[in-house]
Amino acid sequence: QVQLVESGGGLVQAGTSLKLSCTASGGAFDNWAMGWFRQAPGKEREFVAFVNGVTRKEYYANSAKGRFTISRDIAKKTVYLQMNSLKPEDTAVYYCAADLGSGSYHPIEYEYWGQGTQVTVSS
Repeated sequence: QVQLVESGGGLVQAGTSLKLSCTASGGAFDNWAMGWFRQAPGKEREFVAFVNGVTRKEYYANSAKGRFTISRDIAKKTVYLQMNSLKPEDTAVYYCAADLGSGSYHPIEYEYWGQGTQVTVSS
């Protein structure tokens, strides 16, 4: 059974950085596309970034470009989201997700999800 466990969230001030981690177990991981999504209170879950499992190409939401970086460590079965220059509007629960296909901007395409980690950015 595939499990994804996120960590690294917390309360930080605007302008600072945070690095989220998501470790997978129970599956191959190597060729999975891995994505990060976020959901703020009262809002729909939205795409942040994903990395294609085969090409390793990275894709970012406009709100994340230039500030966030997705990366993966195959040996550790872990995907990371480095978040720099954080803004209050980045406050949300951040979820990692695994897609056995090529990855997508759409949450519905992902087969497995973590439980989420809270990121709160104060002004």
